[in-house]
Amino acid sequence: MAITAIAVFVFACKEDNSTEETYEKEIAEIAEEETILEFGYDLKQYEFKRDTIKKGDTFGIILERNNIGYPKIYQIAEKAKDTFDIATKLQVGKPYTLLFSKENLSDSLQKPTTFIYQETLEEYVVIDFKDSIQAYTSRKPITYVQKTATGVIENNISETLEKKGLSHMLAYKMADDIYAWTIDFRRLQKGDRFKVMYTDKYIDDTIYAGVHNVKAAYFEHNGDSLYAFEFKTDSVKNIIDYFNEDAKNLRRAFLKMPVKFGRLSSRYNLKRRIAYYGYKVRPHKGTDFAAPIGTPIMATANGTVVESRRRGGNGKYVKIRHNDTYSTQYLHMKAQNVKKGQFVKQGDIIGWVGMTGNSGGPHVCYRFWKNGKQVDPFRQKLPEAKPISDSLKVRYLEYIKPIKQQLDNIHFLEAEPIEQENTITEDQITDIQ
Repeated sequence: MAITAIAVFVFACKEDNSTEETYEKEIAEIAEEETILEFGYDLKQYEFKRDTIKKGDTFGIILERNNIGYPKIYQIAEKAKDTFDIATKLQVGKPYTLLFSKENLSDSLQKPTTFIYQETLEEYVVIDFKDSIQAYTSRKPITYVQKTATGVIENNISETLEKKGLSHMLAYKMADDIYAWTIDFRRLQKGDRFKVMYTDKYIDDTIYAGVHNVKAAYFEHNGDSLYAFEFKTDSVKNIIDYFNEDAKNLRRAFLKMPVKFGRLSSRYNLKRRIAYYGYKVRPHKGTDFAAPIGTPIMATANGTVVESRRRGGNGKYVKIRHNDTYSTQYLHMKAQNVKKGQFVKQGDIIGWVGMTGNSGGPHVCYRFWKNGKQVDPFRQKLPEAKPISDSLKVRYLEYIKPIKQQLDNIHFLEAEPIEQENTITEDQITDIQ
């Protein structure tokens, strides 16, 4: 803003050449003083290269391409490995940045002084070897913006959100995390409407990183008014559930499906006949959900992994024991993400959709066991999730009072999302009550 003001003043005094030169010099000095901060460095003080890890790339190959010899590379890798094993953990497709000192620009064999590897959008590893060798991990600054929005359904919720320029993650949150057992989002009716209070996440203030959480929601569907409030019921295991205005848990003990928005391609059917086998009866004791290869597969309930292996027609699979009554199994995975004996929570990623074993296309065969027998999960009267305790219920009802009042005061807007935003930093975010 200071630069703009100076520029306007220069234009107004154009006839005075000495004044013009003075202010042009000041503008240049101000521009020179500007910084471009990233990864804790002022990038204006360096020459830099950005690239991604290619197939066959190693830390050594990357540095050798940039004029650093192997004795130095070995020394750097050894010093850094206690912080980050750079020799083995680089992943294809991940971005990296090399910083070069401006002092040696005339050197034809210019060498980098710093290697920065981005594990995720937020987290990165810095290996600085300008003078001494230093290695550390850090995170980019994160900003959370609290927002509210409303919508009226014409065809489906995704279309409604898209017209308003809102993230599709809101649809996933409402359909999978909040209302999975109370609203069938494939059968929404024209005129259904919703309000939502949520938080968007930004990295470096500019990179949108999705919906962080939904604090509260209200949905009118089939004549019902359905409230939902986010509440942490177990701070040790970090279990967060959604409850209505009467403290009733909106979730069941099991998710309806192990993939988000997967397509039900084949039901549990003990009398199934297949043309390939001459229309002989070939019972299908699983429920198939078609999804692209690599789609995350979620544990449908809390439990302990009792098998994570590859066997015969099942291909790569995971089996989870939830309690003395129920177990679930997930077949034909591309790869597993859990090990035997590991405790998993509902919604945790336990593997990815593949085509291993006997599979005619990418899908997950979801098998549901009750008292040691495979059954159709859609025909079971499944238990509700753990109810809120009486002592916690009192606290919950007090906690949601002001949130419900705020939600009730949001007016439905059919054309545009409500422009209510409140920016807070990561340090200002407090745990859910």
